[in-house]
Amino acid sequence: MSNNNKTPPILSSQICTQLLPLAFKLYHSYMGKSLNPSKRQKLIAHYDHRHLQEQPLIPGLPDHVAELCLSRVHPSLLYSVCRSWRRLIYCPFFPPFRSFYALFFSSSDNEIQLLSFDPMSSRWETVPPPPNPLRLLVHHPSFLCRNLPVQSISVSGNLVLLAGTAPNFNPAISRPLIFSPLSCSWSLGPPMATPRRWCAAGASGPTVYVASGIGSNFSTDVARSLEKWDLWEEDEMDDFRWNKMRQLKDGRFSTDAIDAVGWRQKLCMVNVAKQGTLYDVTNDIWEQMPEGMVGGWRGPVAAMDEEVLYAVDEDKGLLTRYNQDSDNWEVIMEVENLRGACQMAAAGGRLCVICGDGEILVIDVVAAPPKFWTVQRPAELEPLAVHILPRLSRLDF
Repeated sequence: MSNNNKTPPILSSQICTQLLPLAFKLYHSYMGKSLNPSKRQKLIAHYDHRHLQEQPLIPGLPDHVAELCLSRVHPSLLYSVCRSWRRLIYCPFFPPFRSFYALFFSSSDNEIQLLSFDPMSSRWETVPPPPNPLRLLVHHPSFLCRNLPVQSISVSGNLVLLAGTAPNFNPAISRPLIFSPLSCSWSLGPPMATPRRWCAAGASGPTVYVASGIGSNFSTDVARSLEKWDLWEEDEMDDFRWNKMRQLKDGRFSTDAIDAVGWRQKLCMVNVAKQGTLYDVTNDIWEQMPEGMVGGWRGPVAAMDEEVLYAVDEDKGLLTRYNQDSDNWEVIMEVENLRGACQMAAAGGRLCVICGDGEILVIDVVAAPPKFWTVQRPAELEPLAVHILPRLSRLDF
């Protein structure tokens, strides 16, 4: 997700020169020792090593040692050197760099599409579609100025679709749809006791949470409900289910599509009426949100690694950061493009923001001062949500 300058051809020899001492050190270190064969077999189970046999990754070294060396080099450098190194960075067993993914709405066929933006090649790539086309209701004549939400979250390196509206206005998703970038595949989560829409959806660690919302008809029980599902337990059939947690005290979050932002073992939720609440995921209790926190919640909010909260003031175009000690939001920068921002994701020191005109803005908040740039979206596609996830594995590069 950064501007990538093409590396000059001489870089190949420079990198090799720098890597060879490390390579031979690792080679002699590992000669005669096990490289944890069971773990390695698991990592390469979906990858055909014949792709890498056209030429050695580093002449004179076994490929498994060369891979250890090259894994310490930034992927943007490897991408620019040679085809075998470029292929390596997309292997399922190679440490994945981050890309961002966007859910788009195509008005031509009324379908939801998921695309990935590769920061190495600076281009959009198609993602394998789910088993069944995603035909969700996004626009309707009765809601001229408002989109019907499609709710998705990022959790443990996966994208999870949780809620949407069917053409008959019923909840469209009865089981979570999970996309894994590293396996390029879709799977289904456990059935929800009550499929819903207009709910609060979020994650803390590997656990998905859904709160409140509306089912086929309004229900007080659903409007006050909170359920969780742990992705790490999906292989255990006894745990492959949603678990009910402590209820909300009322149903005031049931008519808004809300991001339940995971932050320091809590879920932060603020509705359109600017009413906020915190859920303590460790102790299963609901807490009052601090006044300063809810007061600065004036647009999309995202948490960097669940530790630092960033918010966009969609009216003023301000990017802010929450200070827990002083209970206020510190202004980081003002960008005209951020006016009207509607959704944001955070990971790896970057923010990805969908702005009011459908533009996608990327902000490097680690840089001093912060840098930002735009990514041109595909023609005739309307962005609904962005997520920052591991890059796609490409076995036929």
